[in-house]
Amino acid sequence: MHKEIHLKPYMQQGRIEAGCDEAGRGPLAGPVFAAAVILPEDFHHPLLNDSKRMTERARDILREVIEREAVSWAVEEVSASEIDELNILWASVTGMQRAAHRLSTVPEMLLVDGNRFRPFDLCPHTLVVHGDATYASIAAASVLAKTWRDEKMRTLAQQYPEYGWERNMGYPTKEHIEAIKRFGYTPEHRKSFHPKELEPSLFDEINI
Repeated sequence: MHKEIHLKPYMQQGRIEAGCDEAGRGPLAGPVFAAAVILPEDFHHPLLNDSKRMTERARDILREVIEREAVSWAVEEVSASEIDELNILWASVTGMQRAAHRLSTVPEMLLVDGNRFRPFDLCPHTLVVHGDATYASIAAASVLAKTWRDEKMRTLAQQYPEYGWERNMGYPTKEHIEAIKRFGYTPEHRKSFHPKELEPSLFDEINI
């Protein structure tokens, strides 16, 4: 039997709050995706939770519901090359801020998953550690970021079938590590990420 999760609908009633989260900070390849979501204050769905704790099927169901019922939502993609330029933390923050800027309704507060952010020009922000397991809007953002990123990795997997990205989503699985050793790096790999299983000098030896 499914145990229903009870997330907080808002931090302050009557204020327009946008939840922000990202997906894909840990992979060796592919972009990081970030999302911002403003939900109706009375929004509720029994499957909604931190996206990492949801099944793929539940995330797909929730994506459709969120995109249909949210007051406003936006998703942003930050490429591997930009991750290398900014570092993964600030690439994630940049993605969340870009998504928040694209919201059709201007938020009065950003609820941001995590413990690091930069001042946002449109409104104040509040950092919420484990926010995707606390507030519905952050959980909704985590679902959109995760599902959009997984969809992108499945598309990239068709272009680079040797790496199994449709299964590992670019994370440093044994399959992915072995494929890099055999086939080298692609333009979708993050050159600033050096897993211990691979020699850092390999980046110098592979022509990208």
